[in-house]
Amino acid sequence: MGDDRAEDVVLTRAAQAGDVSSLVLLLERHRAGMRAVAISVLGPGPDVDDVMQEAALVALRRIVDVRDPASVGPWLRMVVRNQCRTLLRAARRVEPVAEVPVPAVGGTPEEVLQDHALRDWIWEAVEALSPALRLPVVLRYFSTGITSYQQIAAACGIPVATVRSRLHQARAALARALTATAADGHDDVRRRTAASWQEARGMLVAAEHGDFGRVVRDRYSPDVSLLAGGARLGGAELLLAGMDMDLSAGVRQRPLHVVAGRSLVIWEMELVSPPDDPEHCPPGVAWIMTLADGRFDRVSLHHAARP
Repeated sequence: MGDDRAEDVVLTRAAQAGDVSSLVLLLERHRAGMRAVAISVLGPGPDVDDVMQEAALVALRRIVDVRDPASVGPWLRMVVRNQCRTLLRAARRVEPVAEVPVPAVGGTPEEVLQDHALRDWIWEAVEALSPALRLPVVLRYFSTGITSYQQIAAACGIPVATVRSRLHQARAALARALTATAADGHDDVRRRTAASWQEARGMLVAAEHGDFGRVVRDRYSPDVSLLAGGARLGGAELLLAGMDMDLSAGVRQRPLHVVAGRSLVIWEMELVSPPDDPEHCPPGVAWIMTLADGRFDRVSLHHAARP
């Protein structure tokens, strides 16, 4: 047992420093114990696989929070138990489950990953997913305001059951992709995210100065599609008209959160209504954009519901 704990310490510290192979080994070492916890709470069945995949993603994001590397095994089992509790609550199943708190994280998953050397590896695996699976995963795990199944369904224009199915497929595909890309070189996500923050702010400044048309010509595909709820509303003309209408009404946008992949970018914005009409617009909007040949070719706008 002493040797096992010593190896846990070595692997955990290496994983926290960004060593991908150490994290893979750590999850493999404790897979049996994690699975046993899931089965003890949920019973045998497909929910166990979902919880195991979800717990592995949580561990990837939060390994930096482990303060006692020798206790990483109990920490991983705690993560599994909490994921079981979440699943039971979502299914409205009433079963006694012990209260086990997960250590608080100082920020969003994306903010944690920006300070974590494993972030580039995780994003490389996300990029390996098909577009249909990639968007629900990015919304679920990396956005701040579109994380529930219902919100994801509304943003993607698909039924909630389809969201569940795609997330189930995506988690399994991510597990395979993470293993397949463990030894590869990965892009610098921090640099790409910083550039996207700058681009979002620059776009809004240009729009307020009447130069949004140039931004659309330079950065968006000539055949760009503007969507809402998965339905196409129009193209560049509508995008320009919508921005002009908002600005004319005194509406302003302020970037709150940016998710930036090679093929998918999300800008979550606060919408600020004019002072004389505080209920003019919803509290926020997410620009969900896909890229083709380096230009935005699909822009889906998802408005936050008013509390």
